[in-house]
Amino acid sequence: MRPSGRAADALRTVSLEPGFARHAEGSCLIRMGQTEVLCTASVEGKVPPFLRGQGQGWVTAEYGMLPRATHTRGDREAARGKQSGRTQEIQRLIGRSLRAVTDMKAMGEMSVLIDCDVLTADGGTRCASITGAWVALHLAFEHCRRMNILTRNPLKDQVAAVSCGVWQGTPVLDLDYAEDSKADADANFVLTGAGGIVEVQGTAEGAPFTEADLNALLGLAKTGTAALFQKQRDAVGL
Repeated sequence: MRPSGRAADALRTVSLEPGFARHAEGSCLIRMGQTEVLCTASVEGKVPPFLRGQGQGWVTAEYGMLPRATHTRGDREAARGKQSGRTQEIQRLIGRSLRAVTDMKAMGEMSVLIDCDVLTADGGTRCASITGAWVALHLAFEHCRRMNILTRNPLKDQVAAVSCGVWQGTPVLDLDYAEDSKADADANFVLTGAGGIVEVQGTAEGAPFTEADLNALLGLAKTGTAALFQKQRDAVGL
C-alpha cells in the first residue's frame, strides 16, 4: 500500500489554474497533490547577445522555492548570494524542455522568461514546474498573437513531466515526498504530446533497478503525461 493509498498507476489530484498572475503575459498555478508551483511567462522584445541578428527567439527559465515551501524554513538563495546546484540544474531542465517544443524561428527576435516559484513542496516540483510552465508559455504566445506581435503560436507540441519510482519493489506513478524520500529508485520523465522523450533522469537509491523496471516506469510515465496533456489542453482551451 502506498502512503497516500493511491493505486500504482494513479496521479495525485491535479489542477491547472491559468491566468493566476495578473500582470504576466502568461501564468498558471499548478497543484499536484500538496505540491503547488506558480509559473509565469514574461515577454521581452530582445534576445541574449549570442542570438542577436539570427532572426530567432529564446525561451529560458528560472526556478526557486519560497522559504516555507517545506516543513522547515529555508534561506532565500538571494540572501546567500548564489543559487544552489540543484536550482541551476532544475531551471536548465525546464528551459530545455520548453525549447524542445518551441519553433524559435517563428518567435522572431524576442525572449520569453519563465519563472517557476514553488509555494508548497511535496515531491515532484520540477515535474510540476515543466507541466505548468507549458501552459504559461502557451498563454504568453497567445497574448502576443492577439497583440499582432506574432502571426501564429510558435509551440509545436505539448510537453509535460511526471515522476515515477520503485516503491517497496513496485513501480509507481507520481511520487509524493513520503515515497520519494524512501523509494528504492526514482525517475523523472519529460515527454511530448507526440510521444517524444525530452529527458529521463533515473537514480537507484539502493540496489540497482532493472531494465524491466525502467520500461515499467516509462509505461507509467506515458499514462501519467497523457492525463497531464489533457489537463493542459483544458487549461488553454484547446
